[in-house]
Amino acid sequence: MPIDPALAVGADLGELEFGWTPSEVLLYHLALGAGADPIDKRELRYTYEEELRVIPTFATVAVNLRTYEPPKLKFPGVDIDLARVLHGRQEIELHQPIPVTGKAVARTRIVDVFDKGKAAVLVQQTEVTAEDGNPLWTARSSIFARGEGGFGGRRGPADRIDWPDREPDVVLETQTLPQQALLYRLCGDRNPLHANPAFARAAGFDRPILHGLCTYGVVAKSLIDAFLDGDPGQVRTFGAKFAGVVFPGERLRTRVWREDDRLLVTTTAPEREDAPVLSDTVLVPR
Repeated sequence: MPIDPALAVGADLGELEFGWTPSEVLLYHLALGAGADPIDKRELRYTYEEELRVIPTFATVAVNLRTYEPPKLKFPGVDIDLARVLHGRQEIELHQPIPVTGKAVARTRIVDVFDKGKAAVLVQQTEVTAEDGNPLWTARSSIFARGEGGFGGRRGPADRIDWPDREPDVVLETQTLPQQALLYRLCGDRNPLHANPAFARAAGFDRPILHGLCTYGVVAKSLIDAFLDGDPGQVRTFGAKFAGVVFPGERLRTRVWREDDRLLVTTTAPEREDAPVLSDTVLVPR
């Protein structure tokens, strides 16, 4: 059905009570590739209960850790075929470091719908508060739905960064795992695009692709390790635009510029002629 922004914008997607334990945090970190060196003290901060620290991008999976069905995109004014959907942008704002164990309430709503011509972009925002009412994090995500544009809505902002006119200050290389998508889907996103070769081919890909949010978490971890001394609690905000797909097992190349107390970042897949993966990426420390 055509998208109706008059119905979609402001739609309340409900309230959800949820919780997590160190086991879910450890699984998430392993799904990002943490623990490659199992005797490295900094890696053990992510993969062993003692002194466990939570990578902030855990916020993107914590709400749906026990959701085992593929995600649905059907709510007032919107009914989209899952095979047409890609993640467009993700941003998290941490109001405090994420605790190792917690219970919280998430409230989600659609805050905007944009018409990009051949595609539609849906923007949703989730506010998460702890049991005591204190805010934990705010997550804002954009969903890119191919073939769903042309409904006469606003095109929306460009949201592009003015990049420094110099070579990057640091270049990071990160190897993903061949089985990484199969591990990451255990954190809640069971979209068959990331596991079923036939489904992936029907969606236009040669083989299953890595979850965009997995790439997002992998890059966040590499930045925390390289610039924040492996301390996830130093992250205030982290946002990125998903510029292209990653195939499990590929290497990632992340270029970083230090600019105005921020890290400006781009990530590419060098084995595919530096194909863009994440663009307009910004990490703001506390």
